[in-house]
Amino acid sequence: MTNEYQLRVLPENAYCEEAIKAYLAKEEGLDIRTINAVRVLKKSIDARQRTIYVNLKVRAYVNEYPQDEQYEHTEYQNVEGRPQVVVVGEGPAGLFAALKLIELGLRPVIIERGKNVHDRKRDMALITKNQKVDPESNYCFGEGGAGAFSDGKLYTRSKKRGNVNKILNVFCQHGAQTSILYEAHPHIGTDKLPRVIENMRDTVIKCGGEVHFETKMTSLLIKGDTVEGVEAVRSTGEQLTIKGPVILATGHSARDVYRYLANAKVEIKPKGIAVGVRLEHPAALIDQIQYHNRNGKGKYLPTAEYSMVTQVDGRGVYSFCMCPGGFVIPAATGPEQIVTNGMSPANRGTKWSNSGMVVEIRPEDVSGEGECKVDGVNDTTATAETANSDLAVMRFQEALERMTWIQGNRRQTAPAQRMTDFVNNRLSYDLPKSSYAPGLISSPLHFWMPQFISKRLQEAFKVFGKHHHGFLTNEAVLIASETRTSSPVRVLRNSDNLMHVRVRGLFPCGEGAGYAGGIVSAGIDGERCAEMCAEYLESL
Repeated sequence: MTNEYQLRVLPENAYCEEAIKAYLAKEEGLDIRTINAVRVLKKSIDARQRTIYVNLKVRAYVNEYPQDEQYEHTEYQNVEGRPQVVVVGEGPAGLFAALKLIELGLRPVIIERGKNVHDRKRDMALITKNQKVDPESNYCFGEGGAGAFSDGKLYTRSKKRGNVNKILNVFCQHGAQTSILYEAHPHIGTDKLPRVIENMRDTVIKCGGEVHFETKMTSLLIKGDTVEGVEAVRSTGEQLTIKGPVILATGHSARDVYRYLANAKVEIKPKGIAVGVRLEHPAALIDQIQYHNRNGKGKYLPTAEYSMVTQVDGRGVYSFCMCPGGFVIPAATGPEQIVTNGMSPANRGTKWSNSGMVVEIRPEDVSGEGECKVDGVNDTTATAETANSDLAVMRFQEALERMTWIQGNRRQTAPAQRMTDFVNNRLSYDLPKSSYAPGLISSPLHFWMPQFISKRLQEAFKVFGKHHHGFLTNEAVLIASETRTSSPVRVLRNSDNLMHVRVRGLFPCGEGAGYAGGIVSAGIDGERCAEMCAEYLESL
């Protein structure tokens, strides 16, 4: 027989299957010899009080064994010779769109400007070694998109938009650990996610789809008010024309695509973002704070996470993409930029924990005429495109990244400041050890960052330090700048059929189009766009 139980237990009773069996035997009066298996259905940690509890929903198999797989299997059919759909970008939105197209009997042709996920690693290593960024292969561009090397966090609030469980099950079907199905804040880990992505790509190819790496879209083929395909170019210089409706899933850093759309009069509009810094603490300190214990996480608890949010002068200030036991990484996509991001391996086992600490920026906070300005951030490289206010937030983003690069000695060496020094407007004469491999340089972030950002961060850090004793400390370091939290542009589409508001057959998709905010929500949006594309083709 099988029975389900809701349990609230100490960490030592929840860390493995044998411990859960022992607890059930003791508390539920079961003979442990008859409990053949225990499957965790839900798991979360309650660290609000000094005594930490783990909430579990489990299914116990007594005198029998599980007969079903731990995840739901999706059948993918052969789509050779079927109608073709062009998918631009092989991040999570593009990958899930392609797999859904196969489910629906359509043949995806993916073009990806970057390299495959394996070869990307070499180019990312060269960022640290040579202090130079390959503009087509980096932490943002390439197979898997930005999410491939940023922890693989799968927590989302987008449950009303689509089937979250479907996305998680597809990941499991392609090699992700099944714990993502029940953890409250699931993640795959940056060391394991690349292999999962490779397996998803292999499914696309085995079913008759195509994947073209180092192939960049240069334009849409638009006839009248209908898109008929794309023009693209390989890294070798070979020109390609690929026909079919287009799912545009280019990611939030493809600024050349935004500029092309603006010039081609494909309707877009500016979208709010959030910018700030990467804040890095010793992981042991965050463990002590979050678990209310000077001994930290102990033997049975995971490396601690946090989530913080407040309002300062009418704008949100919050933590973003928290990476416990992780690294701070250089995420620029071109020359004269410094961009920081974070990632964690599956075991979350490094000495540091980091998060983006960012301030909300709304389109009305950024000038759309002449220069791009917010509190003295000037885009000195701006051209006649400044007349187009649709790109104003993007230009602000670019200007801040260039300013950070200048402060970093025109290298990937990131400007940084100890946390308490920043709050008190003091220069840091030395810096703590950091996971940021290209290196740090002490810099007065409080002085050169826009006051719109720095003053709000300072006030927010005081609030966070008051509510979490020990969080505001000079053991922590601010690393500039965190700018790629989301797309600075929204590519306009209809809410009913997800098609562009004017161009038929064009489906703006995922985070790059302004309709998602992470791996799972991008995957959901990819599936929805594939479904709408299938309906569009049926209507022709």
